[in-house]
Amino acid sequence: MFVLRGAAKLLFGSGNNQETLVELPQGQLYLVRPLSPKGYSELLFKDASARIRRTAQDFQYQLVVQRVYEEGEAELLAEEEGEDADIDADILAAERDEKTFLLDEALHLRVEQREGGDHVLAWRDLSGDVGDVYEFVCDTAISSSLVDQFELAAKQCQYERKYRKPNTLATEEDLQQFDFFDEPPIPQASPIHSPALLTRSIDSIDAMPLHSANTSVKRENAATGSSTPAKSTPVKSTPAKKERNYSPPKATVPPEAREVMAAEKGELHFYDFPSGSFVLQADSVTATVSEIGNWKYWLQVSTPDREWLGIPISSEINPVFNPEYLSFIFNQFTDDGSAYSWLLRFKDQPTLDRFQEGLTSALWEQQNEMKWGKIKETEQNYVLDAFNDLVLEDQPVEEEEEEEEFEDADDDGPQSEHYDTDEEEDDVEYKPKDTDTNKSIAVGYKHDRSFVVRGSKIGVFKHTPSNHLEFSTNISKVETPKGELFSPTKVMLHNEDRNLVLQKDGDPNKLYRMDLEYGKVVDEWKVHDDIPVVTFAPENKFAQMTHEPTFLGISRNALYRIDPRVSGTKLVDSQLKQYASKNDFSALATTEKGYIAVASNKGDIRLFDRLGINAKTHIPALGEPILGLDVSADGRWVLATCRNYLLLVDALQKGGKNEGKLGFEKSFAADSKPQPRRLALTPEHVAQFTHETGKPVNFTPAKFNTGTGTEETSIITATGPYIIEWNLRKVLTGRKTPYLIKRYTDDVKADDFKFGTDKNVIVALPHEVNMVDHTRLKKPTRESIAGDFLDAARRGSSNRVGGPRTPAVQRLKREDIVNSPY
Repeated sequence: MFVLRGAAKLLFGSGNNQETLVELPQGQLYLVRPLSPKGYSELLFKDASARIRRTAQDFQYQLVVQRVYEEGEAELLAEEEGEDADIDADILAAERDEKTFLLDEALHLRVEQREGGDHVLAWRDLSGDVGDVYEFVCDTAISSSLVDQFELAAKQCQYERKYRKPNTLATEEDLQQFDFFDEPPIPQASPIHSPALLTRSIDSIDAMPLHSANTSVKRENAATGSSTPAKSTPVKSTPAKKERNYSPPKATVPPEAREVMAAEKGELHFYDFPSGSFVLQADSVTATVSEIGNWKYWLQVSTPDREWLGIPISSEINPVFNPEYLSFIFNQFTDDGSAYSWLLRFKDQPTLDRFQEGLTSALWEQQNEMKWGKIKETEQNYVLDAFNDLVLEDQPVEEEEEEEEFEDADDDGPQSEHYDTDEEEDDVEYKPKDTDTNKSIAVGYKHDRSFVVRGSKIGVFKHTPSNHLEFSTNISKVETPKGELFSPTKVMLHNEDRNLVLQKDGDPNKLYRMDLEYGKVVDEWKVHDDIPVVTFAPENKFAQMTHEPTFLGISRNALYRIDPRVSGTKLVDSQLKQYASKNDFSALATTEKGYIAVASNKGDIRLFDRLGINAKTHIPALGEPILGLDVSADGRWVLATCRNYLLLVDALQKGGKNEGKLGFEKSFAADSKPQPRRLALTPEHVAQFTHETGKPVNFTPAKFNTGTGTEETSIITATGPYIIEWNLRKVLTGRKTPYLIKRYTDDVKADDFKFGTDKNVIVALPHEVNMVDHTRLKKPTRESIAGDFLDAARRGSSNRVGGPRTPAVQRLKREDIVNSPY
């Protein structure tokens, strides 16, 4: 133990500002595919160095392999590639010359010494096929002691990431779990000209022996979309479970059932974090959905000799049905806050249909406290469809366009107004001087400005031509005309972006107008004595670009127009639609023509063509409260935000006498409801998000990109420290995982697209505001979810905006520092 701790001090140092912990300065990097028809081996870097590098987040490290050039070689290569002068050469060089891996036990990093004395490091290619590995073959000049130091540091880093505590607490036995003795021998890096190897096919993958439940068995992913069919091969139980924190939790005895709503047989698979695969647990289980109390329901999975799984049914299980692969994927959350993902696969479509109706009806009854049989069959079908894939026949798939991908763009960190473009010695790190945090954003349509609410202050930011944010000014005190300081809870730009309409917490019957030219509240509007304002929205989607004085508001059971020009209270009585029953309205949005969508905490949506009349269309509830609402400019798409999923509704009628009309204009036929699409993170991603952050999914109000004459192509929202962007075309063509992500070190407080584009997103973190290029978002992988962006220093001494900085650290020149933290 003394030797281990001494080595740790040598490798990690005593301070927190060390970057490279240990380095192997010479070697070659290969990608070896022993089972792939793509080719056995590929030499990636002929001359390279490998090192372990600290990130800006505690207990997170990276394995970095970097190409090494001889003098003049890099410049020659750049000339051959013909790089444009306006393209950042640093970005191109980094993409071409560096491979970065989050140092996690899933890599199964291991070291071998071969005959002849060569040392080889190997680790899994988590985005490749079964058996694919990266290999770093050390130069013969590298000493065995340096390789040993590298291996020890790698184990210690994996220990820190896994247990979130310093490696000095690790015993020798703790570190031995990262030896991975159950892995097959590291294959030769150079191609082996063997007929047996050259003629291997995809079929050989299925014959590959399983060494443990931790083995990355990509064929199991057939249940969720892989083209390779899965086989029902039980996985052997081995001590490998001890080396990971993700073994299935023990199931409890199920509560006594009042009524069994579904009981079907199928296969049970468990999502294994280290391998990134669903691993078969039992090839024949019974999945039972039952009622156990008043509006309480239970899912139990069992075999005659074992209870595998038992959970209460609620929206938190994040249910996803995939008819194509006869599968049902869902989450389990335990009392300690851990999240797990499971998959049930059924033998045929009728079996899946019976189970889906039983599970969905239980979920609906739990959320609505009403029996499933009491709602119309059309509404039942609407709810069932919301959990399935949706492909719209009038949305052609453009195969060539599908090849245009941005996900692999390198991530330099955010482009923030706080990031300067030089490395002056008098730079200082910015720390907020108050306890407030950024809370909401209002993005300007008429002028390139964004307004960020922070306590009783509002920061004003200019959008620069280079798509950065530049701090403009700070409205330091938001006060009523009587001088009472307050923190706005809701804001809306108005009157050509010259005014901000504000609402004060605890005073729901009043609104306030701030004149942005003077930076002060100049009017107090009493809306109504008895009807409060739950929220408000523009008269039409682009009304804030005009002098339109009126706007819309809702209470819990009323929809109305507000006109600041009228004397006395500002609610227009002649344009009030009030319901006798409490509909519990919660959100409001308008189209370019002024059509109106209103949502509720019950989960239903009403579509109006104008005020003062009944809704033309009533969209049934799935049961979850709707927290936010947006509508495409043309009224085709309605986007509702629930806590852990979004609901995308197509309001265009496809048949009948009103074919071609929107649900805002004409009612849907009784037997034809709008087509829904439930947008949710995949359950395995939910489990990974929860594992990384310790928090459940909780979306911010989702929004379309928007602009006059601009087609909606993307949807933006956030949960915890993650920005999530859905590609609308991929959603509508039924693509699996049609979203990109970006992780920050802090939770995202508010987000929206820059007006007129889907390429830039404005993001408010607790203590900074960024404009993020769309290309900085990545595919959701183990590394992007874990936050491999955190090492913002991977550009070395780059002085580009957003270069060697992490999102949590803001640096300004002295003359840029303002009194209020933005």
